[in-house]
Amino acid sequence: MRLLRPMLFAVAIAGAFFYFTTHHPRGLRPIHWFGHVDKVEITEAAGGEPLDQEEQNNIRVYQNNIPAVVNVTSRAVAFDFFYGLVPQEGQGSGFIIDKGGHILTNYHVVADARQVEVTLHNRKKYSATVVGIDKAHDLAVIQISAPNLTAAVLGDSRNLQVGQKVYAIGNPFGLSGTLTRGIVSSIRSVREPDGMTIDAAIQTDAAINPGNSGGPLMNWHGEVIGINTMIASSVGQSAGIGFAIPINTAKAVLNDLVTQGRVRRPTLGVRTIPISPELAEEMGLPADYGLLVIQVVPGGAAERAGLRGGSERAYVGNIPIMLGGDLIVAIDGENISDQEDLAQAMNNHRAGDTVRVTFYRGKQKMQLNVTLGEAREQV
Repeated sequence: MRLLRPMLFAVAIAGAFFYFTTHHPRGLRPIHWFGHVDKVEITEAAGGEPLDQEEQNNIRVYQNNIPAVVNVTSRAVAFDFFYGLVPQEGQGSGFIIDKGGHILTNYHVVADARQVEVTLHNRKKYSATVVGIDKAHDLAVIQISAPNLTAAVLGDSRNLQVGQKVYAIGNPFGLSGTLTRGIVSSIRSVREPDGMTIDAAIQTDAAINPGNSGGPLMNWHGEVIGINTMIASSVGQSAGIGFAIPINTAKAVLNDLVTQGRVRRPTLGVRTIPISPELAEEMGLPADYGLLVIQVVPGGAAERAGLRGGSERAYVGNIPIMLGGDLIVAIDGENISDQEDLAQAMNNHRAGDTVRVTFYRGKQKMQLNVTLGEAREQV
């Protein structure tokens, strides 16, 4: 009897537990962690908060310039060994430079294109004609016939400062009308994939991706200071290092591109070697920098103006040179230290322009006006 009572008690407890865990009397509901509410209460920001000055300027730059930025689609035909002629399509950007429908873009955007189409910001499409190309500077001008065009304002790329704000508008990955912002990271010469060199290229951390090529890089005032052209990246996408061609380089050749379809490349008509302080001391030169003229091109610009090449044979290492020529130290008041400086000076001009050359002849400092000639290759 003593053993039976505890067993009955245990059975009663187990039965009660089973009943209450498997049966819900009417009127009872399961208890949930979150209770039921009739309305969700949220915290909302006060409407109409004013934009700060920087945001307002971002918007102003975008709205003022987006009508001038276009999407450029080029179609070419390539030969495939298995499939024969295969159509290819590429996309880039560009910007309108006048009411006549001329558009500045990169040469590589329209290179070898059989058909070029331009899409404006209002989504209207127009067939475009390639007017002029400058492969050496990766520039091209195309033209459309369209009414009521808005032209971009071309600024000045001289004296850009590292750290100043810049904006890029373009069509990265075909996403039209995209604005990115950054700063001028550096001014340096860079070599493009095709081997061409961009002198004084504008390096920026503004996001530039495939499709931005040919689009404008603008300053704080919304003036175009460069043409976005390439990125440095191991994955083919923005890594914070993009480059733009200085707008002054483009302005120097625009007239030739529009009127002649090519660039009359200017040349001084000289062969030179750069002078270091060590060479200057060894040669007894009056300046420790500059370009020593070892030869003037017969009949060229320098010879016609009266510049002189060397007449005394010597060697720099194992390289034979001619000493005794003029030492060029400045062009138009800007110091010339090496061939890169000379190339930059030529990029700011075209054939037929007159420049003021400062040089030493012996110990005497002199100046001459030189009318630049036309070169078949850049000198």
